[in-house]
Amino acid sequence: RWFGWAAARSDDVVNWVPARLSGLMIAAAGGGGFRTMVRDARHHASPNGGWPESAMAGALGRRLGGPVRYDGEAAARAWLGDGAMPEAADLARALWIYRRACLLLWVMVGGVAWLR
Repeated sequence: RWFGWAAARSDDVVNWVPARLSGLMIAAAGGGGFRTMVRDARHHASPNGGWPESAMAGALGRRLGGPVRYDGEAAARAWLGDGAMPEAADLARALWIYRRACLLLWVMVGGVAWLR
């Protein structure tokens, strides 16, 4: 049990910056979502998972998250974002935003490498 706790906390610490950076990249790539990310990220069960998820919710103009079931047990989870529930067509747009966020990150990394 202690090993699992220590591993989870270590993961939280190590991914603190990448989670927020990915949220910013998604918000920028999607042309929106920054306000939703700042407002809703802290409501996620994970200290890091809420940043990219709420940024994507805002970029899509959809509501993500909410109640889930684990092993048949209902678990209350916060909704992230506003708007309607996502539809199948939103997957293509989410993938487009993700790819654009990755490209934006690579351009930034290339710019930093070029400046060095």
